[in-house]
Amino acid sequence: MEQGDHEPAENDNDAGNMTADDFINLHRPQLESSGVPEHLWTTVHRKLSEQVYDAGQYVTEVQEEFEDKPPVYSLSVSVESGLNPADTSSIFIIDHAWSFEVKYARLQLLHHPTLVDRMCRIMSVDQALPKEQKVDLVMKNIWRFAQTCKVRTADQSAGETEPYWYVNDEVGSEIQHTDDPNCKMVPFYWCGDGNLYTLMWPLRFISHGEQLTVDRVMPTKDPLVRKARAQPWCPTDMTDVPFTQVEPDATYFSAFRKEETLPDPEAEYPGIARDRKVRVFMRYQEFDKFLTDPRFELTDSADDADILWMQMTFKDFRGLSESHSGCHISQFPCEMVLTIKDLLAIVARRAAKNPPADPLNPGPKWLPVTYNLETELPQFVSYFQTRAKKGLDNLWICKPWNLARGMDMTITDDLNRIVRLPETGPKVACKYVEDPVLFNREGVGRVKFDIRYIVLLRSVRPLRLYAYKVFWLRFANVAFSLDTFEEYEKHYTVMNYKDDAELKQVHYDEFIPMFEEQYPEFPWATVEESIFTMFKELFQAAVSKPPPAGIGHTDQSRAMYAADLLLKWDQTPNGDRCIVPQLCEVNFSPDCHRACKYHPFFVNDVFSTLFLDDWEDKHVEKLL
Repeated sequence: MEQGDHEPAENDNDAGNMTADDFINLHRPQLESSGVPEHLWTTVHRKLSEQVYDAGQYVTEVQEEFEDKPPVYSLSVSVESGLNPADTSSIFIIDHAWSFEVKYARLQLLHHPTLVDRMCRIMSVDQALPKEQKVDLVMKNIWRFAQTCKVRTADQSAGETEPYWYVNDEVGSEIQHTDDPNCKMVPFYWCGDGNLYTLMWPLRFISHGEQLTVDRVMPTKDPLVRKARAQPWCPTDMTDVPFTQVEPDATYFSAFRKEETLPDPEAEYPGIARDRKVRVFMRYQEFDKFLTDPRFELTDSADDADILWMQMTFKDFRGLSESHSGCHISQFPCEMVLTIKDLLAIVARRAAKNPPADPLNPGPKWLPVTYNLETELPQFVSYFQTRAKKGLDNLWICKPWNLARGMDMTITDDLNRIVRLPETGPKVACKYVEDPVLFNREGVGRVKFDIRYIVLLRSVRPLRLYAYKVFWLRFANVAFSLDTFEEYEKHYTVMNYKDDAELKQVHYDEFIPMFEEQYPEFPWATVEESIFTMFKELFQAAVSKPPPAGIGHTDQSRAMYAADLLLKWDQTPNGDRCIVPQLCEVNFSPDCHRACKYHPFFVNDVFSTLFLDDWEDKHVEKLL
């Protein structure tokens, strides 16, 4: 169990009566991963069991006044004997003043005045200010104080839990940050009452009157990364760092392959069967119910199949080419260069003009500027600060790589918040589309919407690409404006995972005339042409390099992807208003429930195009 990711024990209800030995056996993974010295373990048990908060007996508050900014509070050792790390009593339980999920933080503050006042006291915010202003300042200052931890139940996976943030009580919050700390603080889940606490202990002898300090920066060996991560506590100008993004070498892509093999280049491909029905082994959603084309037949035997249409990730391309060279698979080698958000941005940048006309908008125009906050954090900070100096907007949407259903996504213009988000898992920061094309919903107003197209890849060499002409729409439920970014139904369009959210349905053939009525100067055919151009440029970039940096060729592969996009207002070189698609993500194994439900020909069209090269009378457009 990693520090910051705690799973409650099954016998939580009995944990309060446990002995010290039982406590240690149960909590050993936390204690060891957090680095708590072993001679302090029994003290942790005693202080948690008896709820002993005795730090105040050893430290005292010190207030430092300033003329031009609020006072700063710190703690210094008050006992004459100092704090000795060898003393078995030198570990302290710190309570939490506030625990929250980021998306609900502002709402909690607005509804709990006493909480706001306590946070103002901790963060040195003037309590005489109006309520809204106090909440704004707390939300701005919170990233200097908050820490994060995940607590999940035994039946939850790591990808199903939202990260929680917490603010320590007055004692824990007043310990100042430094690069050379004399204390350590770690979160600790106590099974006795099912609550999260913080443990604090000295790392070296701290003499009487000496200030307590802790290193709050997420660990790193790179001094430049540390400087970027330390922005909330030590703000520094990093615009001297080049923000130009350089594509990593092939080894970076290899790390994502996870034992995926490449097909045998010497294997002979006999082609699809033409003298009988094509046998399909299907393990994909509802597709088996809708594959009614008489040229295909379903089989329960993968060994006898001509086509393996799978929802799970397939990896053994070499084995397939060696033992079943005539069998097709519904995936391509190294297609993760499109389906992983970080790699998608890297690959898409290959379509940009080099050098770019505007370094701050390097392109391609259909790709929002995207930084990997794990590998490009200093460059991102430099880019953010450069935009700020030029007076440009700095609104970003930060997305995780490893969580499902839109979890742990954040929209913000707060640099301190952004640099801390990787503490809850790897993230990419994408420039938020601040001027989206909106759709006027009767009774609601002008809302955001996104579009999902199905893209069919038949071959890499030569590149043969198709787009499904039927597309799907998702709408926000609240009129758009550039504020209240925590309001999900204003800024997001995926309502499938919100039980109480309205799911607005508009079919593509109804949408097109409605769109053209709202924007008569922008025919949908012209908009769609720009979307299809984006798809062509993206896939050309994705196959421009061999695996693992690009999609691999094999005659046995065919694939279907879902590409999600927004539309954005922009300007042509002549200064005319224009609509530009903005690529959001590309999904492997997309949910096609709506496609099957409303368009029963969908599966037949997909299989006919991909495997029989029969597409001309289908709802398909050949792109390449």
